[in-house]
Amino acid sequence: MRDNIDKANDLAQRELDSTLKNRTPKFVGESATHCQDCDEPIPERRRQLLAGCQLCVDCQSLNERRR
Repeated sequence: MRDNIDKANDLAQRELDSTLKNRTPKFVGESATHCQDCDEPIPERRRQLLAGCQLCVDCQSLNERRR
């Protein structure tokens, strides 16, 4: 017999699965040299470590907090 906790866990798992499925796809091309939001230079090290990055650290953090 399923109790309310099992039902809540199932609902939470479905919501997580849906969120992950519908998240914005990551750009997989070449990294940008300048942030597409603020136009500040993206450090070379960041561009090397994160293939396809398009945002500086500050804009990426702000973007993630907004979601």
